[in-house]
Amino acid sequence: MSSEAKDPDNDSVQKDQDKIELKRKITLFNGVAIIVGSIVGSGIFVTPKGVLEGAGSVGLSIVVWCGCGLLSLIGALCYAELGTTITRSGGDYAYILEAFGPCLAFLQLWVNLIIIRPTAQAVVALTFAYYVLQPAFNTCDPPQIAVKLLAALCISILTFINLASVKAATRVQDIFTIAKILALIIITITGFVLIGQGEVEYFQNSFEGTSQDVGSISLAFYSGLFAYAGWNFLNFVTEEMIDPFKNLPRAIYISIPIVTLVYVFTNIAYFSIISPYEMLNSNAVAVTFGDKIFGVMAWIVPVFVSLSTFGGVNGLLFTSGRLFFVGAQEGHLPQFFAMIHTKKYTPLPAMLFTGIMSLLMLISNDIFSLINYMSFVQWLSVGMSILGLLYLRYKKPDMPRPIKFNIIIPITFLCAVIFLLIIPLYAAPDDTGMGMLIVLSGLPVYVIGVKWKNKPKSINRFIAILTKIGQKSFDVVGQEKSS
Repeated sequence: MSSEAKDPDNDSVQKDQDKIELKRKITLFNGVAIIVGSIVGSGIFVTPKGVLEGAGSVGLSIVVWCGCGLLSLIGALCYAELGTTITRSGGDYAYILEAFGPCLAFLQLWVNLIIIRPTAQAVVALTFAYYVLQPAFNTCDPPQIAVKLLAALCISILTFINLASVKAATRVQDIFTIAKILALIIITITGFVLIGQGEVEYFQNSFEGTSQDVGSISLAFYSGLFAYAGWNFLNFVTEEMIDPFKNLPRAIYISIPIVTLVYVFTNIAYFSIISPYEMLNSNAVAVTFGDKIFGVMAWIVPVFVSLSTFGGVNGLLFTSGRLFFVGAQEGHLPQFFAMIHTKKYTPLPAMLFTGIMSLLMLISNDIFSLINYMSFVQWLSVGMSILGLLYLRYKKPDMPRPIKFNIIIPITFLCAVIFLLIIPLYAAPDDTGMGMLIVLSGLPVYVIGVKWKNKPKSINRFIAILTKIGQKSFDVVGQEKSS
């Protein structure tokens, strides 16, 4: 009687599959969808007004949109190097931690934890809810309570999907990314058909009225870059990518040019029928476009915007959970948030936390005022990451770097970021100061929560009891270390 020999390679594969850890399930297509889906939110539908306001002319506003795309691509190239050199999830947090140590990394995590991520998720969800309800309220704004309830439902559904399955979450991202790109292509084709029919009035003398004020042009770039926000989001999930050394940079190279082309063509389409005066007096340029072109079918544009923002919320939730998961692994958040569901292999506690924080933000009536503090802090994080890239090149020249660009690229981008950090100091010093205060409020939390190692036994025992209760309640355990 013969016995079948066991294949040690198959046993190894089976052990890897059964190991409690975040699995590598994000493909190249998923990566492209995460970047494109995170960038294309509500920005392209509303920010053209801010760009035109700062630029002063149709011609310069199109140049600004091209420039913002180029700047985003340069930044993304820097992040391709960072993401393949420091192959941890967590994005800016992981890079600042590697370059400058735990204190600055914690402050970056702290401000994301209490302000940036929950606020962004709540605001995009509110935008989704507003545009879903808008067709039913032609003569007035939708009731505030209805908008907030629908936004809460949006966050709750997407949080549940992200808790249940990585594959389901990426599939949602894929579907809604395709839908929003198709929506923008429809707007673009419509605009180019109009141009072909002779609607070129607003392109004649297109640079007439161009602003001569450097501050105004700078604010135009600031508005444009708001619409491009999200180009670095794939770096938050590096550890879950299949073959990240190839797929991370490829996803970046594919995504940013796609978004730039779509954004530039969409703005050209807007100007085929919308005058500069009309754009400056519109709070939602895409809706104005739809009202003028689609007639009784004008409701289709709010649907486009809602599809776009729904996918945007999903991308924010997906990456936020990973950021807090990595922070907990480093001991900067409670250990419970570094745990994974034993069957679904999702960072359930971290995902649940980010969903709950977003829901709590909906309670506030001043949530939109928090947006003013976000931009400065976000660019500060990006600047620290690029500075970290340059510092590591100097401090650790022999560090493995599968991708390494000419040093002119990160230096150029760092100069641009410094410029973007100086603008708010001049244009909105109060908001900038408040943003810095929020960042610095994390220092006492860092000292008490992270640096203070010799806490009383009663506190440690209490934390351990809460952690065990959480583990049993949610069926989660710590991630197994790779052998």
